[in-house]
Amino acid sequence: MKNKPKKRCPWADAGNELYVRYHDEEWGVAVHDDRVQFEFLMLESAQAGLSWAVVLNKREGYRKAFAQFDAEKVARFTDKRIEKLLENPAIVRNRLKVKAAVTNAQAFLQVQEEFGTFDEYLWGFVDGEPIQNRWRTIKQVPATSPESDALSKDLKGRGFKFVGSTIVYAHMQAVGMVNDHLVSCFRYEECMT
Repeated sequence: MKNKPKKRCPWADAGNELYVRYHDEEWGVAVHDDRVQFEFLMLESAQAGLSWAVVLNKREGYRKAFAQFDAEKVARFTDKRIEKLLENPAIVRNRLKVKAAVTNAQAFLQVQEEFGTFDEYLWGFVDGEPIQNRWRTIKQVPATSPESDALSKDLKGRGFKFVGSTIVYAHMQAVGMVNDHLVSCFRYEECMT
């Protein structure tokens, strides 16, 4: 008897192996590591206006270009370093987004200083527990939520860039603050813990 294929969220069955691996191993898993939080925040900000596939395909390029997502190092990037990054085809070469990465790293460090960890700050917007949605179809999954609206507003107030509510909601999904796997997806139950 053949093994039945795993049922996934429809966006992960697009034939893109990176998407499938990202869906199966990372998306929706609760993250409590500040470096990983910073990585996803940077990638989500870079994705603004683009498909996630573009950024996912450039993830390794971002790791190399942005000091393995070390916020302390990125916060010290100079204008000269930014100009060099804008020549790097391994990342999204958008001046505003590259500058925002540096600005966001600086703001990220300020949040860490105030709250102890960025994680503590971030998870406070969902009372420390993932929101467990029960979507049956992809059309039910929202682009924003009251929590992402509040977090986006607060991040902007702290000087972060490219953190609109849609980007923030995508971040919340990625780091497991929201479980938006469809109930029919094999990862739904796995991401409930």
